Amino acid sequence: MELSMKILALIPAYNESKHIAKVISQAAALLPVLVVDDGSSDGTADIVKQTGAILIEVKPNQGKGNALKTGFSWAVEKGYDGVITLDADGQHDPLEIPTFLQEIEDTHPDLVIGYRDFSRMPLSRKIANTTGRVLFGWAMRQPIRDNQSGYRYVSARLMQASMVSQLSSFEFEVENILTCLQNGMILSWVPIKTIYANEKSHIQPIKHVINFFALINRVRRATSR
Repeated sequence: MELSMKILALIPAYNESKHIAKVISQAAALLPVLVVDDGSSDGTADIVKQTGAILIEVKPNQGKGNALKTGFSWAVEKGYDGVITLDADGQHDPLEIPTFLQEIEDTHPDLVIGYRDFSRMPLSRKIANTTGRVLFGWAMRQPIRDNQSGYRYVSARLMQASMVSQLSSFEFEVENILTCLQNGMILSWVPIKTIYANEKSHIQPIKHVINFFALINRVRRATSR
């Protein structure tokens, strides 16, 4: 489809040398691609250079949230209207980018989240994601379909509003929903495939749980005002 907006595919990557080339290749057929390599030690950056995608290297590893903010800053500086973020491990199908583009054209949102079918997840992921969704919905005082999906569209003004965040890990994406709604911006949803293979999670369970509950507490207080 012909775009009326300047949109970038943003891929944060950490030790994804096995998958990154294919993700870039498929995404680049639809949008320009920026990869933020978050201190990888497995040659991910070298592979990105071979694909011709734009590359920003962050060293040492600083977390997915920081990688996203780095990409946001670059995209805003270069005049992009928004970015579509997708993971480098193959869990997000780049061929679904047109679904996001159509939603952007139709509703002009600030945040579009690709929501997954939780029934198709491995049991441990299903429990974790369902628990996270329910808790965050409780804190936000409204239903949330999928708060942890990283397949998203983020508008330029939401990127700018998110830059003040102090979060540097996966919780940044959850907080991004709060930032969107607190600033009176438009949140929308599109269905995406639920893909799980043998991807290695980079989440540190204990640290993630502690940070997530701290965020839930902050969100609940914020929405009570």
